[in-house]
Amino acid sequence: MFNRMLSAFGIGGPSVDTVLDSPYAVPGQAVTGQVRVQGGSADAEIGQVVLSLVTEAEGDHAAEFSRLVVRQGVRVPAGELVAIPFQLPLPWETPITAVGGSPLPRMAVGVRTELVIAGAPDKGDLDPVQVGPLPAQNKVLDAFGQLGFSFRDTGVEAGRAPGVAQELGLRQTLRFAPPAQYAGRVDEVELTFVAGPHELCVLLAADRRDGVFSPGGDTSGQFRLSHQEAQVTDWASLISGWLAQAAERRQVNPAFGGQPAYGQPGYGAHQGYDHPGQQQRGPGMGGMLAAGAAGVVGGVVLGEVAEEIFGDDE
Repeated sequence: MFNRMLSAFGIGGPSVDTVLDSPYAVPGQAVTGQVRVQGGSADAEIGQVVLSLVTEAEGDHAAEFSRLVVRQGVRVPAGELVAIPFQLPLPWETPITAVGGSPLPRMAVGVRTELVIAGAPDKGDLDPVQVGPLPAQNKVLDAFGQLGFSFRDTGVEAGRAPGVAQELGLRQTLRFAPPAQYAGRVDEVELTFVAGPHELCVLLAADRRDGVFSPGGDTSGQFRLSHQEAQVTDWASLISGWLAQAAERRQVNPAFGGQPAYGQPGYGAHQGYDHPGQQQRGPGMGGMLAAGAAGVVGGVVLGEVAEEIFGDDE
């Protein structure tokens, strides 16, 4: 994206430019491309070529969540171009930065290039990657749009959700205003995905208190399904049923008995939900974001979003 001189070599030293084959990806895929090092006025030795994935986290700082040493011991002859191909896997829990082609406000993921020279890192360019949802995640997001939720915002928080195995030490939350019929009973619903190679865990929380999920609590829900199950589940019915019971429990908090209920441990965990749900018609998440985020994003292109978020970090 940007051809940068390597400061460790001073004026006349080599420069680095990372070129991605595509700036679009989904979690679990690999971002591919080349790190191109253009030789300067003299031969140069580079100890390591390192790529990392970074995102904007709470506290307005760039949080690194994956790191890969692409090549060690690279000699760059004067005036010559050395191209180093790479495959950088995106973790399954990589934050989503766009849905249906609409960027999420204040969300970005970037590939940062570092060249380690004489034991010290020298930052290269930072290239944005637009991360879309997995097909199973898209089914859940579409259900939110169909049910009449209004998208508010999203962010990345440090820490792990209790009771859920996670690879990364951070999680993304998407916040929604509930459908109009719940006004006065539920102010906000938070959605968090924890994806893996074989299954998707969907965490829901109504009016989450103290910034903490409470699995099995009065207004929390946890649903764990395989990717195949999640793609044929009637999420609109599932989420609507959970929200209705969450709203009721906020008022009367009845004791549970008998079979696991919405939000209790065991509900939705490996119990199937493999019945094909009829796809409901509605605006979907992409349309909801296009309307809700337009005033925040205002047509800002991918590179400009990343520059705004990561500009001070480069």
